[in-house]
Amino acid sequence: MNLQTDSSISNLKYGLYIVSTPIGNLNDITLRALKVLSNSDYILCEDTRVTKKLLTKYKIKSNLISNHKFNEKKNLIKVIDILKDGKIVSLVSDAGTPTISDPGNILINECIKRKINVIPIPGPSAPAAALSITGFSEKYYFYGFFPEKNSEIKKNFQILSKLDSSIVFFISAKKLAKSVDIIKKYFLDRDILVAKEITKFYEEFFRYKIEDLDTKSINLKGEITLVISNKKIFNKTSNNLSESDKKKIKKLLKKLSIKEIIDLIKEGKDISKKVIYNYCLKLKNEK
Repeated sequence: MNLQTDSSISNLKYGLYIVSTPIGNLNDITLRALKVLSNSDYILCEDTRVTKKLLTKYKIKSNLISNHKFNEKKNLIKVIDILKDGKIVSLVSDAGTPTISDPGNILINECIKRKINVIPIPGPSAPAAALSITGFSEKYYFYGFFPEKNSEIKKNFQILSKLDSSIVFFISAKKLAKSVDIIKKYFLDRDILVAKEITKFYEEFFRYKIEDLDTKSINLKGEITLVISNKKIFNKTSNNLSESDKKKIKKLLKKLSIKEIIDLIKEGKDISKKVIYNYCLKLKNEK
């Protein structure tokens, strides 16, 4: 790998710089990001109050333009005119790498169309940070934020559950608490990492087998990144329950939890936990 020195940083090309900023800890900003921001004529940011904290810490006085999902279309011509005038413009999000579940793609596509330089300045990223400590497959699919409606979540999970890769989500604590049963239904035979407030003071990581996921035991607040593991390979695992197992489950549901039933039915048999779990849910929903 050839490493570039920073001798060329004083001669920045004109254009749009996509600058990654800290996801919590302000010390995670890169030296290159600081130099680009310092040399920018304008900085586009989601919330000027959030970006000012970072700029104030590092004594950067570039001009700010508010640019969020509600006004990015309105800003488009204004920003393109600035760029066509040979200026240096940086795009930042409130935290992490811009355009990853954040505004920016409308502007980037317009720059590409008009042959205006678009240059990435890599740095902090919540998906990369969470993935790096999972021990899961290096192949991954980044989904982003959970949809609002459960019907949409189920529709998407049905597709995602077929992927043999790690899957990364963003989610609020409240939404996670409401989504545990859906996660179990589609990803029961996998592991999960719950990353809370990455790089911040209250940073915590929780690791579970998905069948044991229980948010009641976690003090969940703030921003959460979920990583679900790749599929586990089971040899000769049956996807069918015998009639005797079905009858047994019906009786056990009156006395035991679904987790206890799974442990009992699986004992000495090669039956997928997901199959047992889904059958238990089906019976509960029929009541």
